Amino acid sequence: MSRFLRPVLSLLRPQISSTPPLSRINSQIVRLSSTKAAWPYIYRTQASPSMAPNLDSYFKTVDSSADSFVDRLRQAVAIPSISADEERRQDVVKMGMFLKSQLEGLGAHMEARLLGKQPGKEHLELPPAIVGRYPAKKDESKKTILVYGHYDVQPAELSDGWNTEPFKLTEDSKGRMYGRGSTDDKGPVLGWVNVIEAHQKAGVEFPVNLLMCFEGMEEYGSEGLDDFIMAECKPGKFFADADACCISDNYWLGTEKPCLTYGLRGCSYYSIEISGPGQDLHSGVYGGTAQEPMTDLVRVMGSLVDTNGKIQIPGLYDLVAPLTDEEKSLYKDIAFTMDNLYESIGSQTGIFPDKESTLMGRWRYPSLSIHGVEGAFSAPGAKTVIPAKVVGKFSIRTVPNMEPDDVDKLVYKYVQDQFNKLNSKNTMKCYLQHSGKWWVASPDHWNFTAAAKAVENVWNTKPDLTREGGSIPVTLTFEQATGKNVLLLPMGSSTDAAHSINEKLDRRNYIEGTKLLGAYLHYVAEEPAK
Repeated sequence: MSRFLRPVLSLLRPQISSTPPLSRINSQIVRLSSTKAAWPYIYRTQASPSMAPNLDSYFKTVDSSADSFVDRLRQAVAIPSISADEERRQDVVKMGMFLKSQLEGLGAHMEARLLGKQPGKEHLELPPAIVGRYPAKKDESKKTILVYGHYDVQPAELSDGWNTEPFKLTEDSKGRMYGRGSTDDKGPVLGWVNVIEAHQKAGVEFPVNLLMCFEGMEEYGSEGLDDFIMAECKPGKFFADADACCISDNYWLGTEKPCLTYGLRGCSYYSIEISGPGQDLHSGVYGGTAQEPMTDLVRVMGSLVDTNGKIQIPGLYDLVAPLTDEEKSLYKDIAFTMDNLYESIGSQTGIFPDKESTLMGRWRYPSLSIHGVEGAFSAPGAKTVIPAKVVGKFSIRTVPNMEPDDVDKLVYKYVQDQFNKLNSKNTMKCYLQHSGKWWVASPDHWNFTAAAKAVENVWNTKPDLTREGGSIPVTLTFEQATGKNVLLLPMGSSTDAAHSINEKLDRRNYIEGTKLLGAYLHYVAEEPAK
């Protein structure tokens, strides 16, 4: 056994023993999942140039179609498909129908599947899952790849600090295309549309059967999707014959070197609600005479994490798989510098001074972030109100081997203890809004091997194998439902500012990313299914 695998397997053994039955289908994948030990295997099997598929015609067609592909993205960005905004629900549906029509126009078999009412908001229909198959009739001689993406976006207003209109794709002289959803996730989703069109224009045979699943609620917790995926992966259903899965909804570690991602942190999102007065009060009349919910909330929220990101909840770090010296050594070869971090965050306010600690803080350790307060005055100017009820929101990014139920128990106990120390007459409750578990997959699989070869073909470099700090809960759902390997194949770079103001996607990443997605499918077709 490799000296790299031994410590990692020992870390993951508790996870394996508690793996849900459906996940045991992939138990070999899970055992290998949190190590780069398989990385040398990927490059030992690297195809020589003579073995590589002939992609010249496809690549040239992508280049010649670049302007039309950008126009397709421009049309998509113009649709404000904000899933968190009830008033924008029709725009979310409109975006789904736009995507469906684009694929139908290329001959794909597409369906808009209804997912029912939105939980807690029964007056709202969930946006449909847009599913499809290309070619419309399955070729039994080819592998079948299931790809996922989402067509909804985060809220955005010019007044938030955008330099351009957020729902108008604006390209600058350096090829940076600004617009909400450009990189998260409309650009990557449209990359698959572009792949199909470019193959048709180039007269190149499509190398695989492509299954597609695009949702409209990812930015709001993917409500309704898990049950749908589980049902459609059963024998005889739409996704039942998938041989592997590919998701393009994450980002490069830096700005120059592509990566393949085999692990994600989970996310548990909480609210702390504190209330007291029967209505909002005037601070000039009642200040000093009534106990104020906002004061209590600030004190409780301020106790959750220290200035350097250390979570203050007792017992939380005991749940984390321990770090070994051998695992730590794997971080030194990743193509990342502290300047990459500073460029991404727009300042030099990083917690750690070195690359290794920074990457571990982002990937393999939990973090706690405070996100906002409902009920508080937040508009410009001054308002002397004492809010009657406030709700603070925070999340914990979880890692192996942190089970969500164990995290919940520790959070609830700590928040209650901190509130009790205040001896306040106000009332408090802490509750979970949503959660998604962490995920790890095996890079020692033909799905990753194919992607690594495609990266080297398109970008002329070998990709880094990385984990990621963000959460894409549907990744674990696909792995459990299909029992097959799941690959994260990013298109955008670390400076794309997804979820933030001035979100962008570089034209280079969009066009070369379209080449990459197509090349990946060709290498998938050539890889032996081990």
